[in-house]
Amino acid sequence: MNTYKKPYIIAEIGCNHKGDMEIAKELIKVAKIFCNVDAVKFQKRHNKELLTEEQYNQPHPNPVNSYGDTYGAHREFLEFDVDQHKELKAYCEEIGITYSTSVWDLTSAKEITALNPEFIKIPSACNNNVVMLEWLCDNYKGEIHISTGMTTKSEIEDLVNLFKNKNRNKDLVLYNCTSGYPVPFDDVCLLDINLLNEAYGNDVKHIGFSGHHLGIAVDVAAFTLGANIIERHYTIDRTWKGTDHAASLEPMGLRKLSRDVNAVYKALQFKNQDILPIEQVQRNKLKNQKG
Repeated sequence: MNTYKKPYIIAEIGCNHKGDMEIAKELIKVAKIFCNVDAVKFQKRHNKELLTEEQYNQPHPNPVNSYGDTYGAHREFLEFDVDQHKELKAYCEEIGITYSTSVWDLTSAKEITALNPEFIKIPSACNNNVVMLEWLCDNYKGEIHISTGMTTKSEIEDLVNLFKNKNRNKDLVLYNCTSGYPVPFDDVCLLDINLLNEAYGNDVKHIGFSGHHLGIAVDVAAFTLGANIIERHYTIDRTWKGTDHAASLEPMGLRKLSRDVNAVYKALQFKNQDILPIEQVQRNKLKNQKG
């Protein structure tokens, strides 16, 4: 019997669609048909709520990745409005894959809650937005997934206690995460999955892993350590302009990740009898042969 929870693979599209609905739909279709993952995830930001006027109007810190003359214009170019998110959710439902979105501010949380997705994600950058978290606990009934990158252990404890106080901790999914794009292997810190499981495994719904590293070997290890929800950035072409593309998987990489994690899930079990039927054939043929 397999005692591991079934893996759940999320393709994080984020803003890798370059602000283009057709690219977004192509990413959804490929994730479903070719990559065989369970869900896709976008982002929703209300940029003037998130950024100060100075931040909004200053140049992008890395101009080669910018889609506008200012950082605010860059972010607005990549942003889908609520009606577009509604269209993306409908397309996901049409082809049979789960739609979700990360929300970065209270306005976005309210807008996406109105679409009633199966789960909403809180990125590491926003997991200390108590007003938004409390509003979601009070008004959104689905799962709430939260990354713990750039977050102290005491802040994670405060976060879990907030959900306990709201009686929503059994809808909470905590992700081990290191915030960087891409993250070198010695900064992935996979063993923190063990710490999350030891501290909160009985209190929350799942422990997940959100990776920004290269390759797919780490994701298999993360699942083996107990993170049954695996989230990876995903793009059509890693050479496209934008910060996240370099830390993303292309379709073939995501397909292999899904294949390998699900294969490991099937393999992680004990023998249910001393000699398996597949072995009996070989035993009859090969064992104790006379020379």
